[in-house]
Amino acid sequence: MFSSTWNFLKRHKRKFIFAGAFVGGVYFLGKYAQKKIREMQEREASEYIAQARRQFHFESNQRTCNMTVLSMLPTLREAILHHLNSESLTTLLKSKPANKLDIWEDLKIISFTRSVVAVYSTCMLVVLLRVQLNIIGGYLYLDNSVSKSGMMPLAPPDVQQQYLSSIQHLLGDGLSEMITAVKKAVQNTLGGVSLKQSLSLQELEQHLNQIRAQVEEGDGGSTHRPLSWYMMPDEENTLAAQACGLTENDVTTIKLLNETRDMLESPDFGTVLNTCLNRGFNRFLDNMAEFFRPPPGAQGDSTPITTPDSLSHVSLPVAKIIPIVNGQIHSICSEIPSHFVQDLLMIDQVKEFAANVYETFSTSHELQK
Repeated sequence: MFSSTWNFLKRHKRKFIFAGAFVGGVYFLGKYAQKKIREMQEREASEYIAQARRQFHFESNQRTCNMTVLSMLPTLREAILHHLNSESLTTLLKSKPANKLDIWEDLKIISFTRSVVAVYSTCMLVVLLRVQLNIIGGYLYLDNSVSKSGMMPLAPPDVQQQYLSSIQHLLGDGLSEMITAVKKAVQNTLGGVSLKQSLSLQELEQHLNQIRAQVEEGDGGSTHRPLSWYMMPDEENTLAAQACGLTENDVTTIKLLNETRDMLESPDFGTVLNTCLNRGFNRFLDNMAEFFRPPPGAQGDSTPITTPDSLSHVSLPVAKIIPIVNGQIHSICSEIPSHFVQDLLMIDQVKEFAANVYETFSTSHELQK
């Protein structure tokens, strides 16, 4: 019995060896496959959790952006009112001065200038803060991700404060330069328009488009500046101008400013800003349209005129348009979420651009980590 079994094994030795190797190979291959599947599942779970954390952090950052915009609008409004003080002119007019016509002309230029500047600067504030807070938000996400590793943070508090303080350029020198440019364009466009002349809403829109063209495209002069300059100073005016004594935080801040400047000069940013400006000026005209509607029954019908075509036949004297335009800044630069600001904050292109900025800066330095 034993002999026959041994002979059987000897005759089929190769088959048993092959079968054993095959079974063993299948076993180890199965174990290897299970290990790889487990690693892949763990990696996918880790990536999903990381993506969820990044998305939660991003959404929280956007809420911070919105609140920051609203909190800064009163400061922006006061800065514009300080530079373009029409209230002193209206007070003078009440005293019936001899140069009443000249004061009205000045009031016309200042009123249109400050409303146009309010639209520009509010749109710029919205998109600039979106860029800045999403850049710094991306850095903070990475810092929080490796906070337990003992590595130096990419954006320590001092750097954050120094970097975000650059918004003061838009509220200071940038705003002053913008006012100069807009005031020149308003003077060129409306300087010759008589106070007695009547304008329809369409004609008012045409004048605004002419003003925008001069501000954004220039009039052929050598002093024309791109819109990005009003948001950030030239490189030679930053900390980099210091010959020596730069700290490590200063160097990091300069890096952040340069990255921001690159974003502001990109075609995508130009498209987003232009979309905001179009929406902003459309909302401004919508606000103005309310004053071009005749009261119900004025045309022999109890239904108000609301269509753009019908409004094109309604005209108002420039002297009546001036105080309406003059008061628009309080609607445009309102810290109470108005239709104007809400429109800007809800633009899809702005949200998409903000998401791209955040994604770029919350992942681009991971190799360094």
